[in-house]
Amino acid sequence: MSEARDRSNRHWGLRVGLSLFYAAAGILHLAWPSPFLTIMPGFVPKPDMVIAITGICELLGAIGLWFRATVRSAAVGLALYAVCVYPANIKHAVDGLTAIDAGIWPWFYHVPRLALQPVLVWLPLYAAGILRWPFRDRNQTV
Repeated sequence: MSEARDRSNRHWGLRVGLSLFYAAAGILHLAWPSPFLTIMPGFVPKPDMVIAITGICELLGAIGLWFRATVRSAAVGLALYAVCVYPANIKHAVDGLTAIDAGIWPWFYHVPRLALQPVLVWLPLYAAGILRWPFRDRNQTV
């Protein structure tokens, strides 16, 4: 079996998991946009349209991860998506952590969520075989 095919098979489970995650998120964005409107930064024009577009992007990315011809494009699109929604995640965290009645519990959600955002950028790229870092074979040279 070739190295590329072996790597593709190893990452199949990651692509399936990501596909299910993004399909669920896309459906939520389209079917129940109101929670997403509350975390939209004020500088974003037409937030209701942006939320619908993000839902469509998530669904397209989820579908694209299933097909060999589109897996790389879908992975790059989902990585860029994760970068683009980061300001909304930051606003959500700031609003949650600075609320008068916030307490300690929001810290257990928002801090890990913000810290893991780079993983959501990296993971589709890794699952599509675009990136191999940090799990490159030890015998392989750079």
